[in-house]
Amino acid sequence: MTSLLYDAQGPRAKRRNILYSVLFTAVTALVMWWVISSLAEKNQLDWEKWKPFTDGRTWSTYIWPGLENTLIAAALAMVIALPLGAILGIARLSDHRLVRGVAGTIVEFFRAIPVLVLMLFATAAYAEYSGISSDDRPLYAVVTGLVLYNASVLAEIVRAGILSLPKGQSEAAMAIGLRKGQTMRYVLLPQSVTAMLPAIVSQLVVIVKDTALGGALLTFPELMSVISTMSGYYGNTIASFVVVALIFIALNFALTTFAGWLEARMRRGKKSTGATISADTLKTLDAGGGGTV
Repeated sequence: MTSLLYDAQGPRAKRRNILYSVLFTAVTALVMWWVISSLAEKNQLDWEKWKPFTDGRTWSTYIWPGLENTLIAAALAMVIALPLGAILGIARLSDHRLVRGVAGTIVEFFRAIPVLVLMLFATAAYAEYSGISSDDRPLYAVVTGLVLYNASVLAEIVRAGILSLPKGQSEAAMAIGLRKGQTMRYVLLPQSVTAMLPAIVSQLVVIVKDTALGGALLTFPELMSVISTMSGYYGNTIASFVVVALIFIALNFALTTFAGWLEARMRRGKKSTGATISADTLKTLDAGGGGTV
């Protein structure tokens, strides 16, 4: 018996898959047992190592301020990088060679530089050429590095999402008299957003995680940085990093869950695969006009 996507497994294949599943489960359990045993031998599972996290003062003094700075830096980077990436991505599809060239140079340049190097350059630039105080400089440097790198990556996601649409969509829009800018705004972008959403969310998750780079080298008091300070005080490095990992997992899981809900709602809201433009909208477009990209 075959399905539309693959051939149904035979008896030998089923037995082989069951064997692989049992072996994988056994190896995973063995690795987990080895990790737990090693931690127990090093006294890393003692209650004294985990007790600080049951104290509200630990959360109010260390964890919450660091988490707050992480969220502030990530939110600022997202708010700036998303529209900037969209603008650069659309500019790379422009009919004007100069616009395409400038946008392409910006994207390829900043996409090729590691985000940590961008943060270090931003720190040096702000220290040399701006009046930003030394207390605020790490935040500005972290956000700048995150924006420059992730906006370039998001630009490629936007460009790829628009190019993935059938050419018939833009040709049909041109046939009814829409200009290039109007076609992009009313036809291509609304359809491509749903396809781009998973990749965009993955990049937003990267932004949240990369805030830790600022704490590593720029003295930015984000979550990882303050937890490292706390672990040195309590002597519970492993326990502290486990708690930080769980917090980052919770943050990113919440972000991806919200994005999944949003994508499902957007798909349900679309009654057809094509964009629909009412007669009133066409009259408005004909009266007001739209610029080309």
